[in-house]
Parts: sequence; structure tokens; C-alpha cells
Amino acid sequence: MTALRLPFILMLAGVLGLAGCSVHQPVSLYQLDAGSPVQPAQNAGMAVLLGPVTVADYLQRETLLQRQPDGSLQASTDGRWAGSLSSDIDQLLLRQVAGHLDSQRVVLAPATLGFTPDVQVLLTITRLDSGAKQPAILDAQWRLIDRRGQVRDNRIIHLQEQHAGTTAAQVQAQGVLLQRLAEQLSVALKPLANQPPIAEVPRKPAAKPAAPAVEQEKQPKIPMAAPIRTDMEVFRF
Repeated sequence: MTALRLPFILMLAGVLGLAGCSVHQPVSLYQLDAGSPVQPAQNAGMAVLLGPVTVADYLQRETLLQRQPDGSLQASTDGRWAGSLSSDIDQLLLRQVAGHLDSQRVVLAPATLGFTPDVQVLLTITRLDSGAKQPAILDAQWRLIDRRGQVRDNRIIHLQEQHAGTTAAQVQAQGVLLQRLAEQLSVALKPLANQPPIAEVPRKPAAKPAAPAVEQEKQPKIPMAAPIRTDMEVFRF
């Protein structure tokens, strides 16, 4: 009996060992490729408030999703995001836009006290994903608000980038799409750099309120002078 049990125990140990290896398979962590943005040199460049940047709900997770040929999304088994994808997007766009505009005055929303932007960028990203056999796709929309609160530009963006199919190549392609988005956004921002200052409207003096009718009745009425007529005649010699 002992001789028969020994091979069975060894086989069971081997199966459990393989199962343990499959369960604890290492998972790679990924971050978006920010490229090589130019370090801005101007401290008094264009003032831009970047955000709020709204990211689609399905992207607000650590799981790296894979787009399937039928359009569905599945969680990746060999990779996930290293931290918050939304934060990575914010930082990538900040550095890219600041580099394209050569301005140190590009900040993320919410703005600090005392910062008055020339333009505010309202950005919504509704899609950013890819698959082993699907290209990386970015769908976004921006609105540019000038210092008077007027919408100066409203644009819907659709960008696409091919890749080699691996998870690393997909993440790199998604980073390239965001870099292209930042470049197009910077082109739209540059014409708004030289806005005329907002002139202060002179205040009109406040009109003196009319006296109430009751007070007007209390004021004494002065009778109007009327000419006095007499029947006397004046003779001159």
C-alpha cells in the first residue's frame, strides 16, 4: 500500500505546484508614455487652467482593459495600471501643453487662489482603449473658455493609432494618442494668448430717490404771485 501511495502523493504535489504557479503569475504594471515634452522656459507665458478633465467611468480603475473584436471589453490577465489612470492623463497633458506653449503658467484645476487664467480648458475623454488585434482609439471633446466666460472653441476629437499587439505596445500607443491630443489642443490655445484686457465699466452715480408723496404733501405750498389790478389812474404833469 505504501508503495502505491507514494507515486500518487508525488503527482498530487506536482499538480498543486503547477496550480500555485498559475495563480501567482507575476503581473506587469504600466504607465502612460509621456514622450519627451519640452521644458517650458517662460515664467510669464500664457495662463491656462487645464480642467476639469473628465474621464469615462470605465477607465477609472486599475484594471487594464482589452477591446475585443466584437466591441466588448475584457480585463487583461498580464498587466494593470500602476496607480490612477486619470492622474496619469492629467500629468501627461499638463507637461505636453506647457511644453508646446512654452509657459510655466499651465496649471491643473482647481486653480489656486489668485490665479487668473487667460483660458480654461474643459476636457472630456469618453474613450481610451485598445486590444491585441484592435488599434488604440481616443475619443474626446474640449471647450475653451476665455477670461470673459465666452466659449471660444468647441471641438470633438477622434484619434487612432496602430500598434504591435503586445500589452506594452498598446500602452505606448495610448500615450501617443494623448500626446497628439495635447498638440492639437495647444494649437487651438495659441490664438487666445493675446486677449485684450477687460476694461472696467465706469459706474454711473446712483440716482437720488424721489421724495415720497406723503412728504411732498407735508411741504408748505408757496402761493404764486398774481398781478394786482386797481381802478386808480395816474396823472403826470
